[in-house]
Amino acid sequence: MKRQVSIGLALLPILALMAAGAASISIWKAGMFIPLMIGIIVTVIVGVISGYKWDELQDMMVNGVSKAMPAIFILLVIGMIVGTWISSGVIPTMIYYGLSFIHPSFFVPAVAVVTGIVAITLGSSFTSIATIGLAFMVIGEGMGFSPGLIAGAVISGAFFGDKLSPLSDTTNIAPAMADTDLFSHVRHMLWDTIPAFIIAVALYALVGTRTVEGSVDTANIDMILTGIQNSFIIHPLLLLLPVLTIFLMIKKLPALPTLLFVGIIGGIISIVVQGETISSMVNTMTNGFHTESGVKAVDSLLNRGGLVSMLNTIGLLTIATALGGLLEGTCIFQALVRPVVSRIKTSSSLIATTIASTFLVAFASGAQFLAIILPTRTFVQTYKDMNIDTKNLSRCVEAAGTVGITLVPWGVPAVFAANMLGVSAEQFIPYIFFAFLVPLINILYGITGWTIVKKEYPVNSNRDQVTAGGIGHE
Repeated sequence: MKRQVSIGLALLPILALMAAGAASISIWKAGMFIPLMIGIIVTVIVGVISGYKWDELQDMMVNGVSKAMPAIFILLVIGMIVGTWISSGVIPTMIYYGLSFIHPSFFVPAVAVVTGIVAITLGSSFTSIATIGLAFMVIGEGMGFSPGLIAGAVISGAFFGDKLSPLSDTTNIAPAMADTDLFSHVRHMLWDTIPAFIIAVALYALVGTRTVEGSVDTANIDMILTGIQNSFIIHPLLLLLPVLTIFLMIKKLPALPTLLFVGIIGGIISIVVQGETISSMVNTMTNGFHTESGVKAVDSLLNRGGLVSMLNTIGLLTIATALGGLLEGTCIFQALVRPVVSRIKTSSSLIATTIASTFLVAFASGAQFLAIILPTRTFVQTYKDMNIDTKNLSRCVEAAGTVGITLVPWGVPAVFAANMLGVSAEQFIPYIFFAFLVPLINILYGITGWTIVKKEYPVNSNRDQVTAGGIGHE
């Protein structure tokens, strides 16, 4: 017979995951695969103690992973795009013109702004990081900037755009789970997103100016430009492929076939323009692009991509979402927040609890979708019972679940960015200023009551019961 999970038991998987994660990062230097597996094992044990059968627990894991399948296929295609866009000369052309025309004094804030514009248009932080973000990394290294600083600016811009884009999957999921409409949700997010991004850009301008200190290694830039020219045919017409990608996304065509199409077009351009063979192109799509230009900076940042390069991220995503399925199915997360929810009396405490709970899921699972879905399902009825518009809820879970999760070293976004940009999470996390600011601004709004919109909802006669995964407010 199943019984409600106690707080003590519910804490075990979270504590085990965090302890193993800390040991793996600081002592074992082995990544997050084993800590997540330990989290799954402990959660299964808690589930068995609580009366769940193995078949039920297995179904929970399968259900969790199934929700990530669209993201898994998109990651595979992004790996292919990175390979073909480098091989075709598209990304090298971006790098070449960027190094030629962007001045170092405003380079770092420009990275955040341009990446943000691209991400809003594409509706994808991952695609933006893998394309324009990768180009900015090479340009920044050529100018002598810290890789962690440039990666932080890229990630800030990418998730700023992802957060506001109506084309983004997370931007659509959050309001759907919170029973509000998409465009009300996006408009409400402007209150936290725009101020946070303006402050972040100002900080990038300040840090970037101090980093440059008025001197740029022009010899290094010239060496990179020469290396690119010797390895690729550079032409502005190659930039039409990113423009085509943006156009197709604006037309709201399905993401997966659109990305697959532009990836294949990149392969065709590689054969026609750069003289690659079909055999080498298939190998690039599979294993990534490889060249020996003689310039270390060029080779280290352009020798990447391919379907295989995404397997590490996909493996982590699979394990994380399996754990998330267990945490949701066994109601462990609800058991942890139930005592807190019953004591919430003010909007400020509700906002703070929502953000803290979202971060808890983010740290426990590392999965972006779960960090959005689970807290939203849990708190939606509480917001309605307190007559607080649920677009406040969707804004909070986006602040911590879409953006804040980039601060989790083992989270899927951080692992993806580290793999794609060639910089460790520990190096770039301190520079993701936007991710620190957005949750803080939401907490400040909760304390002051500013921008916290009220709304009358029909009285729910069963509001003390768990409904649709939520917990009624007493």
